[in-house]
Amino acid sequence: MSLFKSASIVSLLTLLSRITGLARELLIASTFGATAMTDAFNVAFRIPNLFRRFFGEGAFSQAFVPVLAASKAQHGEAATQIVIDRTATVLTWALMVLSIIGVAAAPALVWAMASGLKQDPRGFEIAVVMTRWMFPYIAFMSLVALAAGVLNTWKRFAVPAATPVLLNLCMIGAAWLGAPWFKTLGLEPIYALAGGVLLGGVMQLGVQWLALKKLGLKPHIGLRWSELRTAWADPGTKNILRLMGPALLGVSVAHISMLINTQIASHLATGSVSWITYADRLMEFPTAMLGVAMGVVLMPQLALARAAGDTAKYSAMLDWGLRLVVLLAVPCAVALLALPTPLVAVLYHYGAMTANDIQQITYALMGWGVGLTGIVAIKVLAPGYYANQDTKTPVTIAVAVLVITQLLNIVLVPIFAHAALTLSIGIGAMINALWLLVGLIKRGSYKPAPGWGVFILQVIAACALLAVFLMWANGAVGWIDMRSESFKRIGLLAGVLIASAAIYFSALMASGLKLRQFIQR
Repeated sequence: MSLFKSASIVSLLTLLSRITGLARELLIASTFGATAMTDAFNVAFRIPNLFRRFFGEGAFSQAFVPVLAASKAQHGEAATQIVIDRTATVLTWALMVLSIIGVAAAPALVWAMASGLKQDPRGFEIAVVMTRWMFPYIAFMSLVALAAGVLNTWKRFAVPAATPVLLNLCMIGAAWLGAPWFKTLGLEPIYALAGGVLLGGVMQLGVQWLALKKLGLKPHIGLRWSELRTAWADPGTKNILRLMGPALLGVSVAHISMLINTQIASHLATGSVSWITYADRLMEFPTAMLGVAMGVVLMPQLALARAAGDTAKYSAMLDWGLRLVVLLAVPCAVALLALPTPLVAVLYHYGAMTANDIQQITYALMGWGVGLTGIVAIKVLAPGYYANQDTKTPVTIAVAVLVITQLLNIVLVPIFAHAALTLSIGIGAMINALWLLVGLIKRGSYKPAPGWGVFILQVIAACALLAVFLMWANGAVGWIDMRSESFKRIGLLAGVLIASAAIYFSALMASGLKLRQFIQR
């Protein structure tokens, strides 16, 4: 299966996940609005998500997948199964301990994440309760990350890409059916969302576990102390733990920046945390479809190429990935900057959401647009280091970028309020991506193929035409005033997006760019 086909499968399934995710956010927004209760839920949900990314999809995956791919290439599948079993054993024990600590320490975690919630004591209390409900979600999703790493290494990309849909469906059911039921029981309706999150984690793990069983790769998790000691002493496990150290710091740095921003937002106008969260959900469309899909496909393939000593293939895959990022992420960034109001209004302007909420989300979304290309590029560039089992260099860069981001906050927050928080992360992402790129080129791991100069000029010219059209479309229609004409507004936006794609790709082809080269790779 070609890289393009693999990435397309992941991208399409990720699109389905993001569509259901936006449906989820739309239902939550129209049901609960942007209030102290939604701020409480978003803070509570962010806490287990933060730890999940630390220990699951972040540091663990960055360490686990390269070791797994190297073991498969060098020692065969039987030896690799032992690595899977023993890694799963150590991970499960660590997750059980972490979940117990997290439930007990929920008040401190909520205060550390968003002490501003104490302005509304009930909101703070509800955030603590929901954090306790959702903290075990970390355990389920970290094991999901292990299963996904195995499946992706065996080039079974579909199941890991599709299972996030289950979380969205569970949360949609919780908001639609659970919230009214909780209200009849005399409970706070937003508690239903916490139950939906936990159920979604259980279902995702169940589906991926069945996929592993079908391949004969389901891990044996040792629950006896002697099995834990054996797993802990295994060289493969030790190598993963060694790589996880700097990787954990790197992931921590990225999310410490978000934690600081959440803390700042909690002290700004009520609704600021929710405005940023809603903008983040919309921004995840292009980052997930492009960046996550590329990272998922490239990581195991880069690791296999490095293990086989095929430096030419390694460099060629990075070059293909970066060209695809420029081809698709740059016009998406232009759309976020030039067409923000229609995107936000069509998706969120219903129910309890006000015109002011839409305007504030729009400002936050434009901040993300500044850094979108960098955010996506990092998903391609960072695996170039991880595949070589180098987790230290990206960490060093991430620490420096964290400092730069917070210095930007000091300057920008007094001017742009909550929108400054997304803008600073966007600028930091661009710096991070450029730094990673220069590092790969300097060490000789990546040698850009000929033709980059002409290619960039072709993309810039096509994006210039696209920007003119989008800015006209953004101001030609009263998108917020059309709240009562939902279907007409949706139809107009669909027409604008279809026309945008036609303008952009027609301009590229007119300039002589051959799109077939991306498919053939």
